[in-house]
Amino acid sequence: MTYVTLGEVKTGNFIVIDGEPCKVVEISRAKTGKHGSAKAHVVAIGLFSGSKKTLTAPVDQRVEMPIIDKRTAQVIADMGDSFQLMDLETFETFEVEKPKDPELLAKIQPGKDVEYWEVMGRRLIMRPRG
Repeated sequence: MTYVTLGEVKTGNFIVIDGEPCKVVEISRAKTGKHGSAKAHVVAIGLFSGSKKTLTAPVDQRVEMPIIDKRTAQVIADMGDSFQLMDLETFETFEVEKPKDPELLAKIQPGKDVEYWEVMGRRLIMRPRG
């Protein structure tokens, strides 16, 4: 986990809001008022829940920025509501919840390679490979 000030955050960055890693989709900054500092209003989408989250805080406030480990794995089996994957570097096998996006879900099947992200101890399938 690293920390950045809210003023350094840009659209497309990832920050932690309410304990969940989120992708920033919109950010607006208000000018410094008569009493106090400039404020930033951030709108982000949760990586795991897909829910919209907002954060309004001074631009000099520090926020957490998650470290995202992007890796490649092979889909071994369809386990119903999850997929069993094998990491192609460490050969570790594990289960990952199926993606909510129907287009992405249609492209994933046993024997195919996928890119998955490991963020804050949780794993998420992002896209098919090859």
